Amino acid sequence: MSIFAEAEKRQAVHRFRSRDYDADGNVKEFDVREDEEQNKKYEEIIELLLAAGYFRARIKGLSPFDKVVGGMTWCVEASNFDVDVDLLFQENSSIGQKIALTEKIVVVLPRMKCPHRLDPHQIQGLDFIHIFPVIQWLVKRAIETREEFGDYIRSYSESQYSKYHTTPDEADFDSRKEKAVETVSELKHAYQPKRKFKKPDSSREADEETQVSMTLLEYGRRYGLSQSVSRGEDSKAAKKKALAARIGKGVDEDKAAQEAEAERIAEEKRINSLMQDMAETADATLSSSALGSIMGLQSAEIQQMAMEYEEKRVGRSSGDKEDKPTGVQAHQRMINTLQKQIAAKQKEEQEVEVKYSAWHKEYAEAQQRMAEVQAYQQKITEEMQKLKELETEENKGILKQLRALVGMNENLKKQEQQFKAHCKEEMGRLKSAIAKLQTGEGEEDSEEKERLSAIAKQLEADKEKLQKIRLLLARKNREIALLQRKIDEVPSRTELTQYQRRFIELYNQVASTLTETRQFFTLYNTLEDKKAFMEKEFGILSQIHENFDMAMNSEKNKDLFLKQVEQILEGVKKDKEKLERRRQDEKMQRDSATDLYLELVEKQRTYYKTVKDFQEECRKNEMYTAKLKARRAA
Repeated sequence: MSIFAEAEKRQAVHRFRSRDYDADGNVKEFDVREDEEQNKKYEEIIELLLAAGYFRARIKGLSPFDKVVGGMTWCVEASNFDVDVDLLFQENSSIGQKIALTEKIVVVLPRMKCPHRLDPHQIQGLDFIHIFPVIQWLVKRAIETREEFGDYIRSYSESQYSKYHTTPDEADFDSRKEKAVETVSELKHAYQPKRKFKKPDSSREADEETQVSMTLLEYGRRYGLSQSVSRGEDSKAAKKKALAARIGKGVDEDKAAQEAEAERIAEEKRINSLMQDMAETADATLSSSALGSIMGLQSAEIQQMAMEYEEKRVGRSSGDKEDKPTGVQAHQRMINTLQKQIAAKQKEEQEVEVKYSAWHKEYAEAQQRMAEVQAYQQKITEEMQKLKELETEENKGILKQLRALVGMNENLKKQEQQFKAHCKEEMGRLKSAIAKLQTGEGEEDSEEKERLSAIAKQLEADKEKLQKIRLLLARKNREIALLQRKIDEVPSRTELTQYQRRFIELYNQVASTLTETRQFFTLYNTLEDKKAFMEKEFGILSQIHENFDMAMNSEKNKDLFLKQVEQILEGVKKDKEKLERRRQDEKMQRDSATDLYLELVEKQRTYYKTVKDFQEECRKNEMYTAKLKARRAA
């Protein structure tokens, strides 16, 4: 127990020696200057982490290193990027763990394609100016990943919830589902189509459209293919009407209404004629339509006899009317007239189609532009909605400033466009003036030409001078950049202070490890000596125990045994005295070292006190000197 107490005492003395004291005996603290820009960037980093969702940055008990590095580790994990590196973050880590973690973070950033460069010493030294853009990029990456996987995770959670749980609405729907299905099936059965009429067998020879109409009439449906049938009779006329309606040059509304009414009447007549040929399914007697179908079997013979009668009548009347054109000539003349009308209509149709194609092309371009504008507007609306969702009380001021900057950017773009247009106009005007001067338009006197030539020479000289000045400026800029890089290579006072602080921490850690190692060595040596003494004691006691019975047999052996025991005791006493002298020597050395240390501490206090008094006297001297100068000046 005394060995550990001695080791702890030595460690306390070492810590006491490693401190600096002022003249009053207080521990001297380092004066570290704070950079306002660094503090500002640190506050912005904390605001970004809070906006991203890392709320541990609000804890006041954590150090800035723990907040910033913890936020960076959280952003890397939230980005869902396979870094193949163990980024285990622990608060209040040792200097070695901090160095290892910062090196891992620096290795991970290039793999994530981070556009900003960062070094380990910048993270350890809390260089917030260089850390800020990296934090900004990581927060943006984490938010994008959250938006990308948010809907997927939500839908997955909803599907998992639906497997084992049901909502009240779903339970109500399941309870009413069976009854609703029965009701729907009953309605389908009650309102299914019923056949009211039967079409004749002769309808099989009709065209497809007539068969469809008759099939619909069988089930009591009187609507169908009226417009399609009427349009199918004259496809070219329907095409012209459609083209005229698209380009806005259709027929008059009254004429269209009359045509529609005529089509409706024709459709009604056609349906009535179809209905006359159909019989009701419940009537088994022979209807008039059936009778007409029977008589229609000889309609071909009746039609042939009527044609022969007409030919004979035309031949008889041809002799009385020789001066008039025959039917063939009239028919040919009518064909020619109709062909001319057809050609004119086809030409007109081609013209209309050309106009329609041109207008349709313009319409398609306008539609495409409108779609692009709508897509751009939709994108802007979505971005504005996302921006509104990101708005909180913390970043409300930042978003307001961002909107103001965006508005300023738009105004600057508009001014830039106006300035470019004005420059183009001015350039065109100047080019026209130069062309007029080069072509010799307008006679000018010799003085004006000389003045212009002098101005041109002066302009060339000024251009050469400007070029030389630019070259000189570029050379100076390179020299300034070189000096700036050299200045940046030299560490500043703040960086030196940070390095000193880190080296002190590392030195303290190494010193504590060395002290512990020495304690272990001392403990081992002490236990080894103790073991040797105990083995020696055990050997002596074993020897005494073995020789005791033999010594008690006779007086001679007993006297000899007692002499040996006395010799052993003398040897033990000598060893004890030797160890005691050694202990006293070590104690004297310790006391002398302690006295020397106390003397040095007293000298250090005296030195600091003397320096403080000297500084005070210097201050008083400067104050008195200033007062004396002020009195002499007065």
